[in-house]
Amino acid sequence: MAKNVHVTKRENGWAVKTAGSEKAVKITSTQKEAIEIGKSIAQNQQSELIIHGTDGKIREKNSYGNDPKSIKG
Repeated sequence: MAKNVHVTKRENGWAVKTAGSEKAVKITSTQKEAIEIGKSIAQNQQSELIIHGTDGKIREKNSYGNDPKSIKG
């Protein structure tokens, strides 16, 4: 199963990190840049991108995997 990708605030910028990993994949100076990198990783892994605000709380979630909830019209 693919690991979720998190974008979190660090003292030295914004970190892109996969769930369960000790080290960040990338540290960027802006949240926007970190989100773009995280989105690319989440799309490649078909996982979820979880964006945290400066307070550490989850601000937004985007799923790029196979969503088990199908929408039927």
